[in-house]
Amino acid sequence: MSALAKVHYDMPDAALAAAPHRDAVQAELRRGRGAVSNAGGRYEPLLREVSDDGWGSLETLPAFKTETIVEKPKSIITRNESPDLGFDRSINPYRGCEHGCVYCFARPTHAYMGLSPGLDFESRLFVKEGAAQLLERELARDSYVPKTIAIGTNTDPYQPIERKHRLTRGIVEVLAKARHPLAIVTKSALVVRDIDILAPMARLGLVKVAISITTLDPILARKLEPRAPTPQKRLETIKELAKAGIPVSVMVAPIIPGVNDAEIETILTRAQAYGASEAGYVMLRLPLEVKDLFRQWLLEHYPDKLRHVLSLVQSTHEGKDYDAAFGTRMTGTGPYAWMLGRRFEIAAQKLGLNARKIRMRTDLFEAPSKVTKQLSLLELL
Repeated sequence: MSALAKVHYDMPDAALAAAPHRDAVQAELRRGRGAVSNAGGRYEPLLREVSDDGWGSLETLPAFKTETIVEKPKSIITRNESPDLGFDRSINPYRGCEHGCVYCFARPTHAYMGLSPGLDFESRLFVKEGAAQLLERELARDSYVPKTIAIGTNTDPYQPIERKHRLTRGIVEVLAKARHPLAIVTKSALVVRDIDILAPMARLGLVKVAISITTLDPILARKLEPRAPTPQKRLETIKELAKAGIPVSVMVAPIIPGVNDAEIETILTRAQAYGASEAGYVMLRLPLEVKDLFRQWLLEHYPDKLRHVLSLVQSTHEGKDYDAAFGTRMTGTGPYAWMLGRRFEIAAQKLGLNARKIRMRTDLFEAPSKVTKQLSLLELL
């Protein structure tokens, strides 16, 4: 059952702040989740909502539990031509993310699966079965030219279900064997599990890891990213990776005006002290359904800040909630966005971050050997 939030966010300030939560999913049913509602995807022909008929029927609804769904893709490497990204190919072993970050720009992709970008995104997860084998097959093609593959660009490759399914581990093993360059973005401390593979890759100039830190305030972090590791745990992850000789970057992402933008310098200072050598940032992005989910989150947790935060966000996108234009979608435009960018640059420069960019090697690549069906059959005889 999906809950369709009906709050009108263009209503007057006082009415907006006082709007009831009768259309949001009950707090008891979404405990430990980031989204407030579970509105149907934009492609659904019908919209459904949870409604209390006065007989207490809502009490019988089950809480949102994590469910995994097996997906069998035909390919695993995704290509892009975006000028905003430093890579042209990526791998996402999972669809959806249990971390539940309310601001996640990948949430709208769940609508393609006939599911809600809200609570479904963080509780109904897709596991791309055979990801490592698909990757090995794609790397073995005669036409393949090696360039850095990024993992974790949409959903976190080390989210909790990775402990069981180990898809990311398998992908990293294939890339290490092929001596293929790899860039990882994650919030999870689980990445240290793979130091035994990543450290030898780092010695060959084949890997770097970026740890995303949105805030150092554990209370705010639990509201924004309810099932992600604590900020302190992420700092300790930076330390463990750096100690193993793996280049580590800190991503201050996303910067949310009026919510965590005061922490830019503090996050960079702490991350550098724990061993980060590079840094980057991304402004809050609110595409499609995310804009409504974020408004609901503000109404739930910071109703007094709602109008102010939205005003600042819109000031970075020429009066809109979001502008997907290449060149500005990651950093925003306008005086406020400019000021945040300069603060980041000055702090990073003072700390010596980004003084030397790590460039990964492609000349060591060794394509996996091709195994034909006939050869596989002979090996079995």
